[in-house]
Amino acid sequence: MIITDIRTRVVEWRGRTVPPQPHFCTNPIDVLQLDDMRQRSGTADAMASFRFHGWLIVEVFTDSGLVGLGEAALAPRLTKQAIDLYLKPILVGANPQDIEYLWQLMYRWTMAFGRKGVGMTAISAVDIALWDLLGKATGQPVFRLLGGRTKKRIPVYASRLYSQPLDALAAEAKLYKDAGYAAMKLRFGWGPADGAAGMHKNVDLVRTVRDVVGDAVDVMADAYMGWTLDYARRMIPLLERFNLRWLEEPVIPDDLGGYVELKKLGRIPIAGGEHAFTQFEVRDLLEARAVDYLQIDTNRVGGITQARKISALAESFGVPVVPHAGQMHNYHVVMASVNSPMAEYFPPVDVEVGNELFWYIFEGEPVAEHGSIDLRDDLPGLGLAINERALDQFAVIE
Repeated sequence: MIITDIRTRVVEWRGRTVPPQPHFCTNPIDVLQLDDMRQRSGTADAMASFRFHGWLIVEVFTDSGLVGLGEAALAPRLTKQAIDLYLKPILVGANPQDIEYLWQLMYRWTMAFGRKGVGMTAISAVDIALWDLLGKATGQPVFRLLGGRTKKRIPVYASRLYSQPLDALAAEAKLYKDAGYAAMKLRFGWGPADGAAGMHKNVDLVRTVRDVVGDAVDVMADAYMGWTLDYARRMIPLLERFNLRWLEEPVIPDDLGGYVELKKLGRIPIAGGEHAFTQFEVRDLLEARAVDYLQIDTNRVGGITQARKISALAESFGVPVVPHAGQMHNYHVVMASVNSPMAEYFPPVDVEVGNELFWYIFEGEPVAEHGSIDLRDDLPGLGLAINERALDQFAVIE
């Protein structure tokens, strides 16, 4: 079997979107004064740079007629360019079943600029497509190729609960509890620039969810890189009484020392790794004892080839892997790993941040029932297909 072509398509949502409310979600921009930037750009909110209404679809074609499907959500236009200009020329003509060799080829070919960020996202998207192709060629779901089923179903946590009026937040949390979720995650809305008053508004968000769901449901909270070490040190004592399963991305990813300091406090478990790239960066996190939960995303960290190595590495450190974003490329890794107790799950909703777009693009994503999902044994590869009809709702860039 030989790779004959690689097609990349950026699809950008052009339908109705739900505009975020003020203090919708903390993020790294919050520490800056943005009044001048807002006037220049017309951007009304700091969250604008972290919303994404585009996706990248990657198809690897072969002379056998089989097609592997990969995808990426991070900077899709730039990621497409990286694949088209740098990866496709070295992959066409190769045997797609030589996955480890091809990963090393892509990694080393783009070493000068591609070790992180967009470059590694491009490698990840292609690698996912190669694993999908291998599954189709062997007639096996990807999780079987990774070691097989380790759990009957995958427990998932409802991941949304953005900052909003407290009555609406309570109603959303109750919706997830009534649907059978045993865990859910909320987002903070205030950061260092909002002072002590904002800190107590964050506490109100957590208290509201905890009061609704009770103590038998796990609650996690995400700062999405929007806090500083000083601010996080002040927030943690206020949050401790709510028994959070974890505090997610309290500081920016490059502040490894900040992660270490917060974990050393031992007051709330610390989660991170969503913006980590390759086993080498993850190794640094683990060796520094920086996180209690590791949250790699397969379509960023280096694809399934890296995710399976990272899962084994994290297991040796006793750090559970709960991938960011759910979706099939992550679910197959979770299903094959005892060290992954659950997965993230974005409930299907109207387009808001952009996390929801995969529901509109692909067919085959499992729908949660009573707080868990399952993967079918009879679907080879990832078990996904492109919903070509639904792409009419998008602008398509080829």
